[in-house]
Amino acid sequence: MTSTVPAPSTRTAEGATLQAVFLDMDGTLVDTEGLWWDVEKEVFADLGHQLDASWRDVVVGGPMTRSAGFLIDSTGADIPLPELTVLLNDRFEARIKNGVPLMPGAAKLLAELRAHDVPTALVSASHRRIIDRVLESFGPDDFRFTVAGDEVARTKPHPDPYLHAAARVGADPARCAVVEDTATGVAAAESAGCRVVAVPSVAPIAPAPGRTVVASLEEVDLAFLRTLMTGMH
Repeated sequence: MTSTVPAPSTRTAEGATLQAVFLDMDGTLVDTEGLWWDVEKEVFADLGHQLDASWRDVVVGGPMTRSAGFLIDSTGADIPLPELTVLLNDRFEARIKNGVPLMPGAAKLLAELRAHDVPTALVSASHRRIIDRVLESFGPDDFRFTVAGDEVARTKPHPDPYLHAAARVGADPARCAVVEDTATGVAAAESAGCRVVAVPSVAPIAPAPGRTVVASLEEVDLAFLRTLMTGMH
């Protein structure tokens, strides 16, 4: 599932070729954003607190430390952040032990990228232990490598994860397409200089220069991603 060998550059003389595709995990490739929220509600209920539905838009797509910290501050729960992080990851991992549902269009897109040997990586704010569990629902060769939120100095919404991914494949970030479902992930990819396809899962995301918004991954294929590099979308 992972590789430490940088993929060859796919740059052409025109300099407009798609060099790599980076995909977010939760809410983008797998239908887990709702599962995370359910887990957060359950854990805080055990702690004697009820979560406000409006907080879901705040915590979605964020790194565990930010989301968990926000919920502690908002509820006043008496629990240290490291302890809460372990509880949330434990509960979520138990919830997905039998696999996770892929988002519509995810399997087809990954198969097409693999068939055309497009360098493809999974870039998530989730921790390594969660990514490795979720990867059991994918094919072993769907990704050249994966980047976890607890493996970079600064995770999303900072650009570090996507800059790291581009460097690993020897690609120009401006020639990398990123698929994300949250404003946090979109901010990270855009800060890195990547072209972004947003597939909103929980909260709306508005179109913007360098950003294309679609309703489903079923609208995304290799031809679509290549047009992002030439400004045709």
